[in-house]
Amino acid sequence: MVQNLDSAASILVVDDDPKLQKLLSHYLSEQGFITAVAGDGKEMDAWLQQNQPDLIIMDLMLPGEDGLSLARRLRDSGSIPIIMLSARGDEVDRIVGLEMGADDYLPKPFNPRELLARIRAVLRRNAATAQAEDDSNRSQISFGEFTLDTERKLLFRAGREVELTSGEMALLMVLAQHPDRVLSREQLMEMISGHNLEPFDRSIDVRITRLRHKIEQEASSPHFIRTVWGQGYRFTPRGDEAEKTS
Repeated sequence: MVQNLDSAASILVVDDDPKLQKLLSHYLSEQGFITAVAGDGKEMDAWLQQNQPDLIIMDLMLPGEDGLSLARRLRDSGSIPIIMLSARGDEVDRIVGLEMGADDYLPKPFNPRELLARIRAVLRRNAATAQAEDDSNRSQISFGEFTLDTERKLLFRAGREVELTSGEMALLMVLAQHPDRVLSREQLMEMISGHNLEPFDRSIDVRITRLRHKIEQEASSPHFIRTVWGQGYRFTPRGDEAEKTS
């Protein structure tokens, strides 16, 4: 699926009116979109088996399975945005269409320029939603029963917050953001506070011990924060799946 609005987005028009198919296909192509057409649900399903559009324009009244049923089925199986068209400008049809999963609704007849504006608005909203979800996923790091929210600096275990000191949180964030990588005590201190350890400074070891008591099933046999003797520590988010080095 095309995600970048600066590149050509693909649109599938599902309508049994050949004249409208031709009109929309020609007009949208002139506006820079990649277009395809289908006359009913069966043709739509066949096309979707091989392609993934950025948006679907769908008539409410179709032969066989109607647009409402198709919209509900599409929404249950994915997240392709849908603009519903209908020759019946009934308010009830509009509400039902939106409830069934349509992102917008436009009664026939319509000005193609209005449809174009709605297409662009839906694509912008969809791109913004996808970006927000992506940002949210990047700000959350999961390991075992735990979820680390790096944006809010909170740790949760099975949905319940785990209390950490600011020092423990800073250390856990550095470890979690460098998974499966051995980090020396000096590197950890540099990443956390921006300066090197003084000789015999054991503050990192103390924080490691405290963290283990809070996130490990057995602090003496850690699965997440592992000691690599003579080198430092390694955070293994897969826990038991990773080879033990402690």
